[in-house]
Amino acid sequence: MSEALINKYFRPGRLPHIWCPGCGNGIITGAIVKAIDKQGLAKDDVAIISGIGCSSRASGYLDFNTANTLHGRALPIASGLKMGNTKLHVIVVTGDGDASAIGGNHLIHAARRNLDLTVVMYNNSIYGMTGGQYSPMTPHGAKATTAPYGNVERAFDIPELVKASGATFVGRGTTFHTLQLIDLIAQGIAHKGFSFIEVVSACPISFGRQNKMGGPAKMLEWQRDHGVMKAAWDKMTAEQRAGKFPIGVLYEDNETQEYTEAYDELIKRAQGGK
Repeated sequence: MSEALINKYFRPGRLPHIWCPGCGNGIITGAIVKAIDKQGLAKDDVAIISGIGCSSRASGYLDFNTANTLHGRALPIASGLKMGNTKLHVIVVTGDGDASAIGGNHLIHAARRNLDLTVVMYNNSIYGMTGGQYSPMTPHGAKATTAPYGNVERAFDIPELVKASGATFVGRGTTFHTLQLIDLIAQGIAHKGFSFIEVVSACPISFGRQNKMGGPAKMLEWQRDHGVMKAAWDKMTAEQRAGKFPIGVLYEDNETQEYTEAYDELIKRAQGGK
């Protein structure tokens, strides 16, 4: 990232960050900043809301309207903020545990409402900050401190979950495919409605070591070799798709009305006595 972008969008004196060497959180946070810059948004018109976890430290580094909230509760706070000031571009940064475990109920209902929020979920497949416990996004069979013999539970297909719940923009990127990730987040911010972007990331310390995935470079190579662009994915057979996952814009609906617009119409009808 250029020095100009750092000086413009990061709080003075907060860097260097505290993330572990090889962690993908810095790449994702940088992609969010570049996406905001690409959209030409004023800093005062952007709010970054986070929960608790490694990824949620991002809000403390960024020089926007920010709030580091409670574990799993970033979405209700972001929802209230958006309802109170509909002109704000509200971005939620959250981890896989924060979003899909303790925050899972908030996630599906925010998607159901189609409130104009952009959620970027940093998915490193583990609870990295609290000791390497498995999360709802830990792959079946993968090891964690709370699953030393392998995880017996199946992971969520989180894009399909939020799509089924009512999200109108769903995407997935990786920390290897950085340029695509910037464009994907920019599209999510520009979309009018609930946008959800899963970013497949690496936790070399808590996940990589336990699962013998090698160092940070090897984990990035894994993302390169397993992430498939959506256009190519659509042409693959079931056998070719085995062990891989699609990346890019996975679903977009520009017809469903956004929540605050529907709510404003309801207020007008109530005030008119109809």
